[in-house]
Amino acid sequence: MAFAGKYQLESQENYDEFLEATGLQTAKTDHKVVTEVVQDGDNFTWTQSIPGWSWSIKFTLDQECELESMKGVKFRGTVTMKDGKIALQFPEYFFTAEMADDKLIMICVTPGEKGVAFKRVSGRI
Repeated sequence: MAFAGKYQLESQENYDEFLEATGLQTAKTDHKVVTEVVQDGDNFTWTQSIPGWSWSIKFTLDQECELESMKGVKFRGTVTMKDGKIALQFPEYFFTAEMADDKLIMICVTPGEKGVAFKRVSGRI
C-alpha cells in the first residue's frame, strides 16, 4: 500500500476527548494538521506539522525501533502492516492508518473500558 504523499486535515472525530484522555490538552490547535509520509519500500518517515510545531518518526515495517510519542516519551515499538493498514502501539494509545479513496485515515484508540476512538481524515494536497 502506497502511503507516500502530503495530506491536510479535512475532518476529525473525538478530538477534544482524545486530547483529554492522553493528557495532550495543551496541544490543541485550530490549525489544519499536515501529515507528510515519505515511503521507500518498508522504510517510512511520518511527519505531522502545524505552523510553529512539527513531530516526526522514522521506522521500518516489522522491525523494532526506538520511537518518540507526541508527548516526548521514548519507547521501543514495532510498526506492522496488515491488509493495507499500518498499526503501532504508542504508550498512550493504539494507532492505525490506512488509505481509502486517496484519503489518509488515522485512528487512535486509548485503552480501557472508557477508551476514546479519535479519527482523523486527511486529503492529499
